[in-house]
Amino acid sequence: MSTTAGVSAGAIAIRSILIMADGERSDFDELIRPGAVNREGRVEPPECRVGGPAGFYATALWLRTAFDRLAYDIHHVIADGNLVAVNSTMSGRHVAPFVVYTPDGDVDTAFPPTGKMFAITQSHWFRIEDGKVAEHWANRDDLGQAQQLGWVPPTPAYLFRMARAKSHAKRAA
Repeated sequence: MSTTAGVSAGAIAIRSILIMADGERSDFDELIRPGAVNREGRVEPPECRVGGPAGFYATALWLRTAFDRLAYDIHHVIADGNLVAVNSTMSGRHVAPFVVYTPDGDVDTAFPPTGKMFAITQSHWFRIEDGKVAEHWANRDDLGQAQQLGWVPPTPAYLFRMARAKSHAKRAA
């Protein structure tokens, strides 16, 4: 029997956000349905797009690699049956390249580390089935994050660093 049995849909959604910062693979197996879909995966590395616990865990590792001290503060949770909305703040420090991808899985942009801290609001939406996440989508303050981390407006020196980081990311892919 799953340990999520009898747990509210809101609690499952909250826990699935919090494990992105520090959860183990087994946490994802417990909370994410096989075949679960992350609607935000289209800009993530190809290994994040497989869905299910493996894809969600790959997303967590992708974020943790780029952002030290990754944390989520939960502000509001609203559930209507199996649909849950969570308002939160994600924060961290940019310590490694953050690489985003095209829908085809190619490297699109690479943001070299700035060492700066950020804190941005996010709204996450979940569909819960049988006590596990079946679907996730989100709205994030990407512009606010880019401004806080110094990605925009980019300086000429940062644009050069971005080009080098993109070249490195393409070679590593």
